[in-house]
Amino acid sequence: MTFSIVITLPFIIGLAGGVLAIFDGIYRARRGLTLMGILIIIAAALFVLSLFVSGVPFGSPLLAVATIILLVIALAFNGSTYTRGGAWITLVSIILLVAWLVLADGAHLSIPGVNA
Repeated sequence: MTFSIVITLPFIIGLAGGVLAIFDGIYRARRGLTLMGILIIIAAALFVLSLFVSGVPFGSPLLAVATIILLVIALAFNGSTYTRGGAWITLVSIILLVAWLVLADGAHLSIPGVNA
């Protein structure tokens, strides 16, 4: 495994989405949704780490999809302690992670007219 950092637009989008997902997980863990918050923190932290470490097979795309799934589940089942104003962090991180999947160099998702 080697560390490689190439600053590109998809890298910045993925990093921003991962960091926002970590903040969302911390917020959820502190507000009473402990299990969901911890799962989001783990998946998002591993995704951000996989952006910096090259040579991880299926690492970044799989972790991005896992993080998106956890964020969508958390958004669907907010719970009574999660305020309506805090949902924007979840939505922005979902949008950024999906944009990273579309725009990433490996073209993990092929959309004609956008990246294909």
